[in-house]
Amino acid sequence: MAKAKLTRAEQKIQRPLQILDAAFEEFTKRGFTATRVEDIAERVGVTKGTVYVYFETKEALFEAMVKHASQPFQEAFNAYAHTSDDPVEELRLLLEFLFDALVDNKKMRELFRLILAEGAKFPDLIDQHHDTLMAPVFARIDAILEEGVAKKRFRANPPELAKVVMSPMVGTLVFRLIFNDRRILDRQAVLKIHLELIMRGLLA
Repeated sequence: MAKAKLTRAEQKIQRPLQILDAAFEEFTKRGFTATRVEDIAERVGVTKGTVYVYFETKEALFEAMVKHASQPFQEAFNAYAHTSDDPVEELRLLLEFLFDALVDNKKMRELFRLILAEGAKFPDLIDQHHDTLMAPVFARIDAILEEGVAKKRFRANPPELAKVVMSPMVGTLVFRLIFNDRRILDRQAVLKIHLELIMRGLLA
């Protein structure tokens, strides 16, 4: 069945999203400096001037693109609701979710690479990215750790522990960025070892 042609109004609504998707492809491929707005426009099939109708500068386009690319993770995390009466199990479920949503998600890996490469040019954006994406993750981990202490399953929850809990996952993310699929990574083994290492330090 032939796909219905979009109306002019529908095209206008979709246009900025198409530009942001094309910007993601170009920025992750070439980096901020080497990316040309006309190349982004060409991907969408519009003029360079059309891009500037929606995004006043290349910098504004980059910032909007980062927010757009990270939105699916933010929505998935906000909707995440797996819980357990056992804090150990609850932490395991959360780590599995984060592994799926960050390490196994190619788009999030590429966004992470781009932020590492370009973050120094956009410190305000990176701070905002931390506050809207990472801070809620750390807060969720902290809540589980506090619950474990209250139930006498964990010994303590010292400051910055949530970041330490996330550190092995970040290391695995970097491994995937470097080697992609050229090196085998046993997902279940990594998660199992990750959790065992954390529990050795946490369990009462």
